[in-house]
Amino acid sequence: MRSRFAAPSTRLALAAVAAVAVTATATATATATADSRSTAVRACVTKNLTYKVSLKTQAGGYFLVTAKAKPGVTCYLEGVFPSASFGSSADTEVSPAEHAVSDRVTLSGSTAAYAGINPKTTNNDHGREFDFLHLAVAGDESNAVTLALPETATVDRPTATNWHADPADAVPFSG
Repeated sequence: MRSRFAAPSTRLALAAVAAVAVTATATATATATADSRSTAVRACVTKNLTYKVSLKTQAGGYFLVTAKAKPGVTCYLEGVFPSASFGSSADTEVSPAEHAVSDRVTLSGSTAAYAGINPKTTNNDHGREFDFLHLAVAGDESNAVTLALPETATVDRPTATNWHADPADAVPFSG
């Protein structure tokens, strides 16, 4: 007879465990769904941005690249230098002008990020001339864009600053 009395309590315990499992699964599913619609800011990729290149005369002359998020996009750029080159040869790829990582720049609306590119860091008559800059967000090089330069550049050991929120911080001083 004792086993008959145990059976309903066992069923009740199993039902309670099943209810907890269903509730936990529903909570996990709701959390995962909420996370996938999260407004967390993601890293920018090259196609998220529009670019403008302007010529600056400070520090011996350099190109200032201005990047802005496309309408409806909010993303961030890490404070590292962009992937850029003036041609397809390895000696036209920019190297870092800064030795440390800068602050992350979040782009949305009219907020911009700036990187300075010095096409010639040598003090000689060497170099090759280019009219275009190939640019990508670091890590997204397969989606590089080609930007017309405001004037022909003589290129020899080019460098680039990190992305910055203030254009005054994007001046590639020679040191």
